[in-house]
Amino acid sequence: MRKLLDKMHGAVTGDGKYKKYYPVYEMVDTFLYSPTETSSGSPHVRDAIDLKRVMITVVFALIPCFYMAMWNTGYQANAALASMGLEAGTGWRWSVMSGLGLSANPESFGANIMLGALYFFPIYIVCNIAGGFWETLFAVIRKHEINEGFLVTGSLIPLIVPPHIPLWQVALATSFGVVIGKEIFGGTGKNILNPALLARAFLFFAYPAHISGNSVWVPVDGFSGATPLALAAEGGINAVVAKYSWWDCFIGTIPGSLGETSTLACLIGGVVLVFTGIASWRIMVSLLGGAFAVAIIFNAVSSGSNPMMTVSPLWHLVMGGLAFGMVYMATDPVSSSMTHKGQFYYGALIGIMIVLIRTVNPAYPEGVMLAILFGNVCAPFIDNLVMRANIKRRTVRSV
Repeated sequence: MRKLLDKMHGAVTGDGKYKKYYPVYEMVDTFLYSPTETSSGSPHVRDAIDLKRVMITVVFALIPCFYMAMWNTGYQANAALASMGLEAGTGWRWSVMSGLGLSANPESFGANIMLGALYFFPIYIVCNIAGGFWETLFAVIRKHEINEGFLVTGSLIPLIVPPHIPLWQVALATSFGVVIGKEIFGGTGKNILNPALLARAFLFFAYPAHISGNSVWVPVDGFSGATPLALAAEGGINAVVAKYSWWDCFIGTIPGSLGETSTLACLIGGVVLVFTGIASWRIMVSLLGGAFAVAIIFNAVSSGSNPMMTVSPLWHLVMGGLAFGMVYMATDPVSSSMTHKGQFYYGALIGIMIVLIRTVNPAYPEGVMLAILFGNVCAPFIDNLVMRANIKRRTVRSV
C-alpha cells in the first residue's frame, strides 16, 4: 500500500495529470500513515497526534454507544414484537433475519445485535457518504486538504436519531449540518455550531413527525413506546418509576435515539476522551453541576402543578440525551469555550438551560440539543469576557 501511494504521488502533485484530486489522495495517505512532513521554521512542537488522530480517537470513544445502538434497538423491537405475539416484523430487515433463522426473541443476544445492526449501519453509511461527499467537494474546490471532521459528524448523527428515520432525511440533514453548519464558515475548525446537533435541529423542525412523539423510538409499526422523558413530562417521576427503574435508564434498555440511551456507555466514552486530553473535564463537571443545581431548586419548590419539577438530578442524568450531550457534544473543541475559566461558565450555562427547557417548556421535554446550540453561540462571548477580565487584572497588577 505504501509503495502504491508513493507511485501515485507524482500524478496528484505539481503539474500531475490528476493534481486537482490531491485532497482525496492526501486523505487516504494520512489516514493510513502518519504524515512525514515536518515544519522547517521555528518555533514548532513535534507531536504524535494530529487532527486525524483526534478524530479517530473520538470515533473510538463512541464504540460503547455503537454497541448499545445496535443491541438496544434490536432489544426494543424484539420485545415489542414479543408483547404483540409476533415472531417477526415486516420489511427487508426481517427477510434477512428469517434467512439467518432468527426470530423476535428479546432474550437472544444475536437476534438483538443483528436486528439493531440492520437499522444502525444503513444510517451510519448514509451519514458518512453524505458528509464525505461534501467534505471532499469543498476541499477540491478550495484546493486544501480533506479534514476528517466528517468522520465524527457521520458517527454522531446516527446515534442521535430514531432507528426508523427515512434514509433520505438522514442524507439531507447531514448535508445541512456539514454545509450550513461548517463549510460556509470555512470548514473544520472554523464552525461556530456543532454540525451534528445542527443536523438534528434541522430534522426536528423540518420533519417533526419522524423525530418526535412516542411512535418513532421503537422500530415496530403500530407500537407506541414512550421514552422516560415523555412519561415524566406527562406524569412526573412516579410515571417513570412505574415503568422503568433508574438502573434500566442508566444501562440504556429504554426507548430513545439509537445511541444516546445508555448513560453507562457515554461515561465510558467520556473517560477515554478526558484521559486522552481531547475533551474538557471542566465542561462535563460544570454542565452536570449546573443541571443538578437547577433540578434541586425545582424539586424544592415543586407544588405538583408541573410534573417535571418532581424529577430528581440523578433521574435527569439518565433520561434523554443529557449524558451523551455532556460527553460528546458540549465538549466539541471547536464550538465550545476555549479558555479554562470560560469552560466552567459555558458548561454551567448549558446544564442550567437543559433543565430549564425540560421543566419550563412542557411541549419540549428534551432540552439538550437547544441548550448546547445556545451554548455554542455564547461561547465566543464567554471567552471574550474571560480574556478581558484577565487583561484588566494584569493591567492592575502592572500598575
